[in-house]
Amino acid sequence: MSAVRVGRVGEPERVVSAAVRRRVFLRSFLLQAAWNRRGMQNLGFEYAIAPALDALYPDPEQRRDAAARHLGFFNSHPYMAAAILGGAIHHEERVARGEEPPVAPQRYKQTLQGPLAAIGDGFFWTALRPFFGALAALGALLFGWPAVVLAITIYNAIHLALRIHMFRVGYRQGDAVIGAIAAMSLPSVAERLRLGTAVLCGVAAAALLLGGARDVGIVAGGVALATAIAGQVALRLGASVLTVAYGVLFVATGAGLLALRLPGGS
Repeated sequence: MSAVRVGRVGEPERVVSAAVRRRVFLRSFLLQAAWNRRGMQNLGFEYAIAPALDALYPDPEQRRDAAARHLGFFNSHPYMAAAILGGAIHHEERVARGEEPPVAPQRYKQTLQGPLAAIGDGFFWTALRPFFGALAALGALLFGWPAVVLAITIYNAIHLALRIHMFRVGYRQGDAVIGAIAAMSLPSVAERLRLGTAVLCGVAAAALLLGGARDVGIVAGGVALATAIAGQVALRLGASVLTVAYGVLFVATGAGLLALRLPGGS
């Protein structure tokens, strides 16, 4: 599939087509399939970007050189790596057109892999995934296995949407992807998700204590919602996360004990 089109001045302008970019994005799901101690995710990254390199460099020697520069050490969060992958294509296009030196894609990857790994770990692994894990646990206690399937589905819908968005922004904006990711305020969202997780765990503990009674679950859910709103207000007013967490724990415990007196309690 050709990736060459004629520019306005009649000179070839090398770009990666949308179809090839889709192939690259789909391959990114195998980023860690060939994880190794020496290069970590380097083989997966090179495998993912290979269709773009094939399109940009018809000359075999240039294509080998391009592949070699993506076989160096690479390790980042597998979801956030979508932004780096899109940006690497952006820079490879500029290298192919002679607008940047061949080292530019490597510098881009080296600069972003660490910071995006930290952001991804903090948001996905310690906030979003635990939140939906707690939601699935509570749902299973109150409504059975369909709630678990629903929680997993919503989690994956969110993470896929973010991966697609970051890949597109990385490709279109290159280095400017840093500002786009900063505008998403993922660390702030993560703090709120952790608070929500604490609320859900408290409600799940109450539901478990009461045998998962649905009428009690409705009351507990109302208390959880009110507590979450109050927690958000407290955070905005300057309360520390630790203070809010202890407050949530206290309210959740009190709600569970109070629910023992409701019909359906044990």
